[in-house]
Amino acid sequence: MRMIISPAKQMRENTDFLACTALPPFMEKTEVLKDWIRSLTYVEQKTLWACNDKIARQNAGRFAHMDLRKNLTPALLAYDGIQYTYMAPAVFEDGQYDYVQEHLRILSGFYGVVRPMDGVVPYRLEMQARAAVAGHKNLYDFWGEDLYREVMDDSRVLINLASKEYSKCIEKYLKPGDRYITCIFGEPKDGKIVQKGVYAKMARGEMVRYLAGIRAEEPEQLKTFNWSGYHFDERRSSDTEYVFIRY
Repeated sequence: MRMIISPAKQMRENTDFLACTALPPFMEKTEVLKDWIRSLTYVEQKTLWACNDKIARQNAGRFAHMDLRKNLTPALLAYDGIQYTYMAPAVFEDGQYDYVQEHLRILSGFYGVVRPMDGVVPYRLEMQARAAVAGHKNLYDFWGEDLYREVMDDSRVLINLASKEYSKCIEKYLKPGDRYITCIFGEPKDGKIVQKGVYAKMARGEMVRYLAGIRAEEPEQLKTFNWSGYHFDERRSSDTEYVFIRY
């Protein structure tokens, strides 16, 4: 069983807390993206990133001096977003790092796929960015089926804790026999289940932490998750969607 999650826009460097164990698997393609972004003018970079001047200048500087093999931070500690705050990897207990290294994969517009202990540098590149690179119309086309092949293990079971922007990279390539389960964290409203972005991100992080804590190996074990009022709703769930609601 594997889990997929999204990266975070904000990143930090932490080269002292834990040692990286490897480089991400698609370094050649990441080098292509790095060189392409470097070739853009500042105005083109800012348009690509769709951000304000402060963030654009920070990332323009990052790419100008970027070395993908030096001053690396383990990916699990490098991403600095709500999901990762609630996952709280800095205070994992014994065995939890080993668990996530085996079972968790982070999707990335820049790296493609990273394992938790792969060494990364700060960057900005969302999967949905308008990046026509190396003859490809966008990053979904650029990465193609590579990401699916990398995240799927022999169990053929994949737990989707990623946003739609990233999960669509995988869903397009699913094969007969794959078991793909999307976790929905929402609240009932007017007969529908509504997901609120911040709370869903919190719950996704807590779910990863929970599964690492119990060393989960089967999808059925997700159903015992209970955090901040969220609980598994059997009636609203299906074989492909596990729905967790709170009132």
